[in-house]
Amino acid sequence: MSEHVDVLIIGAGISGIGAAYRLQQQCPGRSFLVLDAMDGFGGTWRTHRYPGARSDSDLFTYGYSFKPWRGASIASAEEIRNYLGEVIEENGLGRHIRYGHQVVTANWSTQDGCWTVEVIRLDTGKTLQLTANFLWQCQGYYRHQHGHVPDWSGLESFQGVVVHPQSWPEDLDWKGKRIIVIGSGATAATLIPALTEKAEHVTLLQRSPTFFVVEPAEHALAAPLRALDIPEEWTYEILRKAYIAQNLELNRMSLEQPEDLRKQLLDAIRAHLPDDFDVEKHFSPRYRPQQQRLAFVPGGDFFVPVRDGKASIVTDTIECFSEKGITLSSGEFLEADIVVTATGFNLCLFGDVLFSVDGTPVD
Repeated sequence: MSEHVDVLIIGAGISGIGAAYRLQQQCPGRSFLVLDAMDGFGGTWRTHRYPGARSDSDLFTYGYSFKPWRGASIASAEEIRNYLGEVIEENGLGRHIRYGHQVVTANWSTQDGCWTVEVIRLDTGKTLQLTANFLWQCQGYYRHQHGHVPDWSGLESFQGVVVHPQSWPEDLDWKGKRIIVIGSGATAATLIPALTEKAEHVTLLQRSPTFFVVEPAEHALAAPLRALDIPEEWTYEILRKAYIAQNLELNRMSLEQPEDLRKQLLDAIRAHLPDDFDVEKHFSPRYRPQQQRLAFVPGGDFFVPVRDGKASIVTDTIECFSEKGITLSSGEFLEADIVVTATGFNLCLFGDVLFSVDGTPVD
């Protein structure tokens, strides 16, 4: 016999936990469950364990409006997991969450007005059935099991270590190693400062530049507000609104004054790099700001190892891999002991759940 709930939430990351909280607060008479295939909560912040893993947007707007964020605006993955754990514990949500439960199929019955969901318990391999009136998909947009790695020529011949940030080995030793990080997004910008602490040298290899926003690690209002004898909730709400206003201004400029914004972003980067550094080549994308996501660099920490010579940036395309490294289209050869493929995710729509309506599959 199937277990029935009013609402079935799939995913126990920041979205699913937020959904569970809202249901409990606003629909106290409704029954609900949260299912997650992983062995604990956190979603993205459980998967990503690479060095320096952190948010690339401020926690005052990324966090919940009902749970004041009390740390720095940019937070580590561990801090975010702790925050989510507090939400679960403080609101008694743990009794509604089942881990290691992977949803495989979901069939809507028009006659019964409900979903029948097939679930595999990953610890036992057993298949369960649940029914629900409402199915709430909160499992994100990418496949957690493995990240995206392009099909580069000769990759199999490389004799060093190849690692994707999404599946970072706990025992990887990079002390004194020459590392190439392929990719120019927020993950790469996060990795560079962390890796250069122990590596001999780190090279960021990018096909094309990304727009970076250099922001102070803390909002200018944070310290003055915390010095006042006011409730923490007030400080949180003021900072939340300040960051929202700041982001809206970025959006406005990207649409109305894109070249002014480009100059503003590049000037902020120039202030952190040597005068002879080619900022236009390595940090000025072909597209206008916000056509792709901006990557935030708190305190300009990404540029410190570049300025100090511990890291370098190469903008070029890959011709092929060989035993010792990578040959670029320009003919330049980059030697490496470790290659980090910070090349993004594999898209995963609706958690790969197979849907059907009245028994007819839905594509």
